[in-house]
Amino acid sequence: MDAVARRRLAWKCRRGLLELDLVLQGYLERHFREEDATALNGLLDLPDNDLWDIVSGRRDDYDAGFEGIVARIRATRVAP
Repeated sequence: MDAVARRRLAWKCRRGLLELDLVLQGYLERHFREEDATALNGLLDLPDNDLWDIVSGRRDDYDAGFEGIVARIRATRVAP
């Protein structure tokens, strides 16, 4: 992944919900793997509240293609 694509992904991780912003930025900085880029981009297309419900574990009904990235984000997030 080139530097421009990485910066775009980082910008897309910036969200309106502070909790979500912190979790996504932390994941991107410390645990991101390039093979997650496509799934993460798709996941980031969701609205903030839906995305937070998925990341926080309050919701498990999401596209099966996101299972791996969601599991990794949930495993690495710091509990609020």
